[in-house]
Amino acid sequence: MIASNELVTYMWILLAVYAAVILFFVIRGARKNTSMKDYAVGNIGFPSWVVGLSLAASMTSAATFIINPGFIALYGLSGVLSFAVVMPIAAFISLIVFTKGFVKQGNAVKATTMAQWIGKRYKSKSYSLFFGIIALLLITFIVLINVGLTQVISKSLNADPFYVLMGITAFVFGYMMFGGANSMVYTNTIQAIIMCIVALILIFSGAEYFSDGISGFLEKLKAIDPNLIKTTNPDSFLFRDYFEIILAQIVIGVAIVCQPHIITKSLLLKDSSKINTYLFSGIAFMIVFFLVVIVGLYARISFPDFMANGEKLKMDEIVPTYVVTKFTVGVGLVIVVGLISAGLSTLESLIQSLSVTITSDIINPIFKDKFLDNNVSINKVVIIVLGVVSFLLSWDQIKNPDVSVAIFAQNGVYAYFAAAFVPVLFGTFLTDVSTRSVFIASITAIVVHFGIYYGRITPYMQERVNNPGVSAAIGIVSSLVVGYIIYKLDSKKVKLGHTRLDS
Repeated sequence: MIASNELVTYMWILLAVYAAVILFFVIRGARKNTSMKDYAVGNIGFPSWVVGLSLAASMTSAATFIINPGFIALYGLSGVLSFAVVMPIAAFISLIVFTKGFVKQGNAVKATTMAQWIGKRYKSKSYSLFFGIIALLLITFIVLINVGLTQVISKSLNADPFYVLMGITAFVFGYMMFGGANSMVYTNTIQAIIMCIVALILIFSGAEYFSDGISGFLEKLKAIDPNLIKTTNPDSFLFRDYFEIILAQIVIGVAIVCQPHIITKSLLLKDSSKINTYLFSGIAFMIVFFLVVIVGLYARISFPDFMANGEKLKMDEIVPTYVVTKFTVGVGLVIVVGLISAGLSTLESLIQSLSVTITSDIINPIFKDKFLDNNVSINKVVIIVLGVVSFLLSWDQIKNPDVSVAIFAQNGVYAYFAAAFVPVLFGTFLTDVSTRSVFIASITAIVVHFGIYYGRITPYMQERVNNPGVSAAIGIVSSLVVGYIIYKLDSKKVKLGHTRLDS
């Protein structure tokens, strides 16, 4: 029992109030839904800065607030450099560049999902179906968030994780059957504001450890493990050298925006001229959110040997335990709500984008639009199935994690956006791109990523648990090279054809 009885009592009350507020906005947004398009991209003209907050809440999740700080607790400053500096900077630059081009193309092709955007952009139904199917890999991200939320809530309530996970699944998947994009922007905005307050509390929660300045803080970490204050950590499997910390993370950061719950958020803008405001508000909040990982350093000083109440902490339990033991009941309640918000914001976006993709881009094409008139009902059934599958996978990850659920999630999510990177890049910035070039590029990305990871190819893949960022980065670069070569070859064929016709 880690949480005090007082915290448990107030936590139950706060969860009930939080749930009631969410349901209020879900009902309010659901009343505006009249079609699948409304569910997917909304029909309310939200201010651009509000959509930006929704982007920030979606792009930073339970991974940022709960799971990734655990890696920092294990491996120190090398992880901070990777997760809080290199990857965010690459992602922000990529987000700015991609979003502006994507909105123009998105408005031109009238797409509501990533698979639709790709299918319409390349005039290929089979390519659209392919992307609908590989979008199922994003279930791994849902699992990560489920696990993070379960750890936080179960620790705060001294409750059995199994029943907490069941409650989260029933509640969130239940209300997402009705809410969609309209209600999600409302809830994401509230969640982003709460997350910002909590992020600042967490970032400054280690102030006492700086009583002797930064050098004193580093000495405390060094006394626990000298590797914690190095910019590379040879004892880790994620931050061994600058290739893993910088080069691989730059590639991942650039490609990470090619996820449906991130890139398609810009399609919620009814006035594309406000795109700069949207990006500014989103990135400003995200800078604060990404810095939260340093709480992992505070947690390591608090639990130098990862022991709490006589029990060894699993990596995914470190931050929830730090929050429950570190703060007073009042502050602890605020932080737990912020951590829940961090999880729910992305979870909602994933459920919404993935269910729409399955309904519109897998079921409709396979059954030749027989259920088109019942799309909204079919989507609800899809969400129920998603809930059941994610519950079973999440419980397995809670009981049998491979170091962390993050590795399981990264493997699936990285494979998805590795496959999406070239078609989004070429489709946004190049003209006359052949479907063949991007289709082969997508397949290359997946084959190389999974081939290197599971085939244990390269020196980076020789540990018991390996870094999916390395295999994904190599997959992305390979896919870019292959895609561009085929694009240039196909362009020459087209030019030769035109030359012969002209002659």
